[in-house]
Amino acid sequence: MFRPKVPTMPQPTGLTTPPAVLEPTAVIPHQATTSAPVTHAPAPAAVSARPTFQLTPGTVVALVGGGTAVVLVVGAVLVSMLLAVAITGASVAICALVIRSLINSEAKRH
Repeated sequence: MFRPKVPTMPQPTGLTTPPAVLEPTAVIPHQATTSAPVTHAPAPAAVSARPTFQLTPGTVVALVGGGTAVVLVVGAVLVSMLLAVAITGASVAICALVIRSLINSEAKRH
């Protein structure tokens, strides 16, 4: 009852691909020559696969303006959250003082 049952799958289902056939290639040894040494042209500089990003004055102004806007928005949100917490804390403190005052006045009457 508590033993796990391992499912058996006699044949695979779905699409299967046949195994790839690899054919060997012939290796041809390099023949050394005794002629004059060959001078090769210098190799060209490696070309980067990633595209280059040009910073123009317009893009710099846009980036600075966007960054400033993000900082201002995030700052406004954080300040408003802090203000909300402060107001809530002050309200709870005032409610606690009122309740304590009511409880003390009831205790003095009896």
